[in-house]
Amino acid sequence: METKHSRRVWLVTGASRGIGAEIASAALDAGERVVATARDPKRVTERFGSSDSVLPVALDVTNDSSISAAVGAAIAHFGHIDVLVNNAGFGVIGAIEETPGDVVRSVFETNVFGLLAVTRAVLPHMRKRRSGHVLNLSSLGGYRSGPAFGIYCSTKFAVEAISEALHDEVAPLGIAVTIIEPGYFRTEFLESKSVVETKDIGDYADTVGKVRDFAKDVSQKQPGDPKRLARAVVDVVNAKHPPLRLALGADCVEAIEEKNAFVEQELAAWRSLSTSTDFPKSSGSPTTR
Repeated sequence: METKHSRRVWLVTGASRGIGAEIASAALDAGERVVATARDPKRVTERFGSSDSVLPVALDVTNDSSISAAVGAAIAHFGHIDVLVNNAGFGVIGAIEETPGDVVRSVFETNVFGLLAVTRAVLPHMRKRRSGHVLNLSSLGGYRSGPAFGIYCSTKFAVEAISEALHDEVAPLGIAVTIIEPGYFRTEFLESKSVVETKDIGDYADTVGKVRDFAKDVSQKQPGDPKRLARAVVDVVNAKHPPLRLALGADCVEAIEEKNAFVEQELAAWRSLSTSTDFPKSSGSPTTR
């Protein structure tokens, strides 16, 4: 007999490869059922084969009608969606000045607007049942930005802001929200099929150029294990009180600790000036000029 736990239904975007595929696999290994979406659902079938537990669905997160059809197919097939994993996305490597506007718009369309659109399509079904869990794939780059990744990180900063607000909005409705922040994991993320690399301007050779070289050197040698990441995501979904943020990878934890320490030090160093801009407490209510 199936338990309530085994009957959970996950909808995973970008499930044909990389972290999305690993999360889908881990959910299936845990006895869950998965709506595995991709632009080309044949790639999902090639990855997972035919199974009553897997529903391959075509989904372009930048297309509203595609999103509506995918969510409709999931509900029609399994009856509900318990877990939404917003994983679809891609990266950009290049200086801010080097990155054309159309590239910026494209990455925001997928990483931010696509995530928003899918979430808006799924939430009514979760609200109706007063249960569910939304997991938004951010990144170490959603907490700390740096040379060459400014545009990509800006999309993940947006994901973090959206998720923080959503967390507080839907918690009273029985819906959890968790931001997943992976560090460097051994996927194809730094390969050409997953990242756009802009033309370089020579003046950025010592900053952006060095990051480009690092990305090429570290690709397929990253310290993080995607399978362990996926199992961690399943553990979070099983948790009674899931976190708002889950940093994954020792490199991510270390980088977050370093940024937190820097922010604390800088805040302390400039505290006097920072707090000098309030109206004096004895002046009463501010007046309109």
